[in-house]
Amino acid sequence: MQNQDSLPDTQAHIERVQTLIQSAINNLAKRATVHDLSKLIEPEKSAFDRLKALSLSGMTYGSEQYRECLRKEQPAIQHHYAYNSHHPEYYPNGIDGMSLFDLLEMLLDWKAATERMKDGGDIKRSLEINTDRFKISPQLNAILANTIREMEWR
Repeated sequence: MQNQDSLPDTQAHIERVQTLIQSAINNLAKRATVHDLSKLIEPEKSAFDRLKALSLSGMTYGSEQYRECLRKEQPAIQHHYAYNSHHPEYYPNGIDGMSLFDLLEMLLDWKAATERMKDGGDIKRSLEINTDRFKISPQLNAILANTIREMEWR
């Protein structure tokens, strides 16, 4: 058998993966630009103003007090879910309808949201609560926990 040079094929593969990664970065950049913009218009804006007045961010995430505040603004919260695909409620089948990009934006959203909460940003606790809330499979839970660890979020 004659020796073959794999260098051109390997370089072509590397370049293709680099192009695909850049495409993924572009997807994420677009999501960063439009993330939660619906909160700036009605019916969401006034509802989130009222939630701010109730000090939602000073409550413990997932507590009964927290859930009760959200229930009071249910129409605006439902509107928000309907316009933002990084929420499992956006899809009829919840988490199972989400893309990898939806999941990543969701996890980043959870991290940012926990940082405003009374408990000081416990993303691991948020993952526990949301695993139960959204019936996240053990495999996906592990992937999300691995991402938290890789990002070195404490």
